[in-house]
Amino acid sequence: MLEITVKTENWERHVRVSAEELAGLVRRIGGDGDRFLVVQRIPDLPDVFVQVWHEAGGGYTLEHRDHSADRHFQAMADGPEAVIAAISGWARQEAGWDAGPAWSLLDMGPTREVPPLDLDEEEREELERHVREVLVGGYASRAELTELAEEYLVSEDRRPVSSEQARALADRMWLERVAEQAEWRGETDPERLTRAFIALQEAGVTARENFTCCRNCGQSEIAGEGGPDARGFVYFHSQCTDSAAAGHGLALLYGGFDGSSETTGAIGREVVAALEVVGLRAEWDGDPGRAITVTPLDWRRRLVG
Repeated sequence: MLEITVKTENWERHVRVSAEELAGLVRRIGGDGDRFLVVQRIPDLPDVFVQVWHEAGGGYTLEHRDHSADRHFQAMADGPEAVIAAISGWARQEAGWDAGPAWSLLDMGPTREVPPLDLDEEEREELERHVREVLVGGYASRAELTELAEEYLVSEDRRPVSSEQARALADRMWLERVAEQAEWRGETDPERLTRAFIALQEAGVTARENFTCCRNCGQSEIAGEGGPDARGFVYFHSQCTDSAAAGHGLALLYGGFDGSSETTGAIGREVVAALEVVGLRAEWDGDPGRAITVTPLDWRRRLVG
């Protein structure tokens, strides 16, 4: 799998696609509402991307940016194969990946200087603490962190953080976390959890990570996530994620779609067994009315973006 995220004009998001899937996405674009792809690395890095635009009957416009606006390049291609080769090489970080197309530097205009935050020390610390809490949870994108940073201190008559300042803050903290995770070795507990959820999903249990904002929303929406053959569900919401990231363990909510306590208990036992297979310990007394808690848990979720 390629360590990339591919976003489309029609709001699809494809994470860690194969080379064949990437080729299919490139060949697909061209129709109304599906004319471009934006490809980012995993983890996403500010101002590092490649993108392609194509309308049916025309050529392909390729662009890539390498960390700053003064390194933003464009090339043209007649057909999809040259585009596929370039993006695949970029994704694999192959030497000479850009040797094929004739790239030219695009003039993106002067870079606007971002003014420093006009916050007192207490407000600055509060803002950075909150952004870091969400960042450590590991599910937010850079865009979502930017929005959070911009909106967190807003009051009725005050908007102290501009969108540019929020982006600069979010990107700085994002890169700090990327540097931290570069030191991690081997599979982390959140990755073990994902393996367990994938196994449960394949076994007919709808499994969702960081699903909705709270239990009320999760319980009302989880049924819409299940396929026709789903027997039950397991999920945790964003408040559960916050708790896990703070070192307090992770609460899993589960149940049967038929609403019976017997099915709910059976789903609970299946969840505990799946966790044990991947090496995670669950605390649960077998009561279908009680959540399953995964603890101890070292919450180091690698960023995607």
